Amino acid sequence: MAVRATVSRFPIDSDALEASGLPWGLTVTPFASKDETGIGPAYGSNGHILPRCENCYAYFNTYCELDQWAWTCSLCGTLNGLPSDAIARYSYPHDSIPEMSSSFVDLELPLDGSEEEMTQARPVYVAAIDLSSSEEFLELTKSALLAALEALSPGSLFGLATFSHKIGLYDVQGPIPVVKNVFIPPDAESKLPLELEDAMPLLQFLAPVETCKDRIAAALETLRPITSWERSSGAAQGIDGVLMGGRGLGTAMEALFNYLGSEFGNTFALARVFAFISGPPDYGRGQLDTSRYGEQYASKRVDADRALLPEQTPFYKDLATIAVQSGVCVDLFAVTNEYTDLASLKFLSIESGGSLFLYSSTDDSTLPQDMFRMLNRPYAFNCVLRLRTSTEFKPLHSYGHFFPDPQYENLQHIICCDSYATYAYDFDFANNTGFSRHSREPPVVQIAFQYTVVVPPEGLQNSELPSSNRGKHLLQRRLRIRTMQFETAQNINEIYDSVDPEVVLSLLVHKVILVSLEDGVREGRALLHDWLVILTAQYNDAYNLVQYKNGNKSMSSQIDITFSQCPQLEPLPRLVFALLRNPLLRFHEEGVHPDYRIYLQCLFSVLEPSSLHCGIYPSLVSYSTPDKQAYPRHSLSRAALITSGSPIFFLDAYTTLIVFYTSAADPSLPFPPPQDCLLRKNINMVKQGRSITPKLMFIREGKDDATAFENYLIEEQDVDGSGFASARGFVSFLDDVSQSVAEYMK
Repeated sequence: MAVRATVSRFPIDSDALEASGLPWGLTVTPFASKDETGIGPAYGSNGHILPRCENCYAYFNTYCELDQWAWTCSLCGTLNGLPSDAIARYSYPHDSIPEMSSSFVDLELPLDGSEEEMTQARPVYVAAIDLSSSEEFLELTKSALLAALEALSPGSLFGLATFSHKIGLYDVQGPIPVVKNVFIPPDAESKLPLELEDAMPLLQFLAPVETCKDRIAAALETLRPITSWERSSGAAQGIDGVLMGGRGLGTAMEALFNYLGSEFGNTFALARVFAFISGPPDYGRGQLDTSRYGEQYASKRVDADRALLPEQTPFYKDLATIAVQSGVCVDLFAVTNEYTDLASLKFLSIESGGSLFLYSSTDDSTLPQDMFRMLNRPYAFNCVLRLRTSTEFKPLHSYGHFFPDPQYENLQHIICCDSYATYAYDFDFANNTGFSRHSREPPVVQIAFQYTVVVPPEGLQNSELPSSNRGKHLLQRRLRIRTMQFETAQNINEIYDSVDPEVVLSLLVHKVILVSLEDGVREGRALLHDWLVILTAQYNDAYNLVQYKNGNKSMSSQIDITFSQCPQLEPLPRLVFALLRNPLLRFHEEGVHPDYRIYLQCLFSVLEPSSLHCGIYPSLVSYSTPDKQAYPRHSLSRAALITSGSPIFFLDAYTTLIVFYTSAADPSLPFPPPQDCLLRKNINMVKQGRSITPKLMFIREGKDDATAFENYLIEEQDVDGSGFASARGFVSFLDDVSQSVAEYMK
């Protein structure tokens, strides 16, 4: 569980918080196996007998004062009696007890119900493939699913389904694959004429991977796009006999969730559905009107960015609720360059605990690698995340792909969580008093994360199991707790010196995404600009950098816009500029596809701070040869390329990696760089640490098209404008901010 705060020294009261101009909060990556310094938790069992505070329900931890019969809560100060079993346990040497030896613990909990329940944990995976598509789309999907089959652990069950104007269910357990079809009614109201269970019993549909892998592969080979003839006989005839689509995603998903739900808690504890789509749903329930994306917005002076960001129907949000109730998590893979309205579809994945992937073409798509990577990493499900604080302050907002508990405050449910998924909180003071300057009780934050994992047979000691359970997957319920003490800042300099700019960026991105969704991209940009102006003004005020005397030279020329007195704040103007140049906040007129914007919102909402930094302001490293690094970080400008004099550059923009050889590079330097060189080793290391597979490009200046690389050199681009390089860029942006700061300070 990695936790990073915007400031490691907390402001003493609300006046100090306001004077700083900084967001106050933290990010947490609950299922990360280590903390932010690379240290793992102390593991143990019997999490259910860990003492809890009678007043605030916080868990006992190393910061609590312990007497022989009682303990004092480190969060609220309440004195609690110790139960007799804890008194006996805590009389042993502390090293042997996790909660006494570490403030970061991971304890096993007993499962509800009988031991028999532990055997009912087979992982279930279902692929739902869009047949209203092309041969290329199906080829890509097949290779992705063949990669997926290699990543699935033995004992998993796999189901293959297709959808178009009908739903196809495949039985691959016999000698040849058999498909049963159920036709989808064309209108948006009608339900299926037949339940899927009646077309094919679920346990006939779900095949064991280890015995049926070859037959699943054979069934995949039989998939063909539906022909226009099939579509015309099955699909609805529109105006003047024009065909009305044939992609019944909504009906297919609803039917699949109900189908799988019958065995939830019996055959499986979590089913993952992979939905592959090649365009918008235009048939049956949940059809989407894609005509809202078009030139008419430009001509009607409607804010296109605002018009295309909200969902047009609650259907997929409601469908996600059905998925959760059925124990299903949906990963949505969209391979398309046409407008698909991911603003409506995204809820199906993010609210059921899944991921959203977008690929603009089948040519260089990383879908098979993403699929393998996603299934190869550990994940937890049925998770509950709870953040508690000491009494002087409280969590204000929470951000991330979870849903809040309807009953309890600051309790979030996460359906499915991998080791990359990150959530954010911001804080406010609970009263006007704040923290006491002379108190011995520092601010404390405790994060509790309860989760379930499926442990494959090889992960268990056989001696622990009854003989009937050997060779089966087991469920394990666990409780992970991290308790952290923070210091308070005695003055504003101490706050500024303790800033973590990457975490500040994370909170800003979350806030800006929310504002864009509610009020449009223009409002999101305005919020960001105003925030930087206020921060700069507060900093200049704090350091008394501006003299207000008459006869002084103009005020804006005195303003320190680059935070030269405070190294921790120095990166922020660049990060804000880069965020304003990011497709997340660029205007529709600049050619930002609304689906790509939604994809970025979903991706950036779950990235941990360092990865997000990379996505917003890519890192640029220079090499003098493929085996020798020259300089570890450059600004994203042509000037940096020219002045460095290095022949090779490596750019990491999180989703894209580019190796760029300048025209001045010696022709004897090997291109592309050889597999055993330092540059390649660094590239491979970067790729291994990613949640998605970055696209790797090699470009030689003067011989290849360098546009992809040049687009990332944002510092010479105009912040509001066409994106074309100009003399304005970052320097001009700082001038504008400086003028706004002068106005604000007057």
